[in-house]
Amino acid sequence: MMEWKNTADVVIIGGGIIGVSTAYYLALNGVKDIVLIEKGTICGGSTGRCGAGIRAQWGTEMNCRLGIAALDIFEQLDQELGMSVGLNQGGYLLVAYNEKELETLRKGMELQNSLGIKSRQINLQEARGICPGLAADDAVGFFFHGRDGHADPFLTTFAYLEAAKRLGVTCHRHTTCTGILVENNVVRGVETDRGTLHAPVVINCAGAYAQFIARMAGIEIPNWAERHEIMITEPVAPGVCPCMLMSFSGNYYIQQRPHGSIICGMSPAGHPEDFENKSTWQFIEEMSKTLVRLLPRTRGIRIARQWSGMYDMTPDAQPIIGETDVKNFYHSTGYSGHGFMLAPVAGKILAQHITGKKPDIDFSMLDYRRFARGEHIRESNVV
Repeated sequence: MMEWKNTADVVIIGGGIIGVSTAYYLALNGVKDIVLIEKGTICGGSTGRCGAGIRAQWGTEMNCRLGIAALDIFEQLDQELGMSVGLNQGGYLLVAYNEKELETLRKGMELQNSLGIKSRQINLQEARGICPGLAADDAVGFFFHGRDGHADPFLTTFAYLEAAKRLGVTCHRHTTCTGILVENNVVRGVETDRGTLHAPVVINCAGAYAQFIARMAGIEIPNWAERHEIMITEPVAPGVCPCMLMSFSGNYYIQQRPHGSIICGMSPAGHPEDFENKSTWQFIEEMSKTLVRLLPRTRGIRIARQWSGMYDMTPDAQPIIGETDVKNFYHSTGYSGHGFMLAPVAGKILAQHITGKKPDIDFSMLDYRRFARGEHIRESNVV
């Protein structure tokens, strides 16, 4: 365990991909004394439990800009960090099942194209060329972007961590934040179960727990934690579903990993909060039916395991990034299941802002105060 010290220039709360990438980009921008605290193990929360998809096919301009910028970073991240992040770009194939959804996705494609994202509408025959064996005769349309794909959440997070440590970042695992030090409405550091850490800047990257960390500083954010389940099959021959197959109205995402296993998930009914990350037989039953219906070739293959993780949700399914009413206390949270795919650009632009540089993307509209103002930025492309 690293030696404890009670001062830092910046304290980051949360050792998932958002916290670790933010630490790296702050160090890259010249911040010298950064301490990251994590109550468990690095990548042990939502990051390590996610489906690991990466896409630029979104329905809002902000998410499109964030998504394509993140893709640009992912494509050169192996070289930058000096370690593989397991990037695999098989594309995302979006499936529409009704005319309203078709029109929504078509408008999204037009927005994406205007921003340089080369998504396109395709027919069923073309969709089957991308995803062999696809049985989606009841679908009314398909959209595809070939640069989308997935990466390995563990490899990516640890690549960022090792690069951050080489730049001088200190990481304390098994260190729980128990309080935020505030004086005259200015943040002064954090209290932990190992002692006090005095710092002029504190960043809340606590994911599904971010609302509790915010409350320690007297800040209320409308986030909630929502359990989502995933299952993965035994490895099978390649070519069953090399793209990420996704439908918002159909409520599924399915993708075959490079080693042959098929990973898939769906949104839960209601908004189940479950910090124990339990699994249910109902999910296995429903997800298995969906998998076999869409990809009949999967009938009879065995499920290797199932697990769950927490989405840190916001009312408009878009993140909260920026400073709070407590000076120098920042949020980077509320990614609503898309933290992994947006982490490279989210960490970069927040670090640029904190160090006085102009961010590559203006994220001011993602201020948490938007909810009190009634300025929700509705994102339709969410499972």
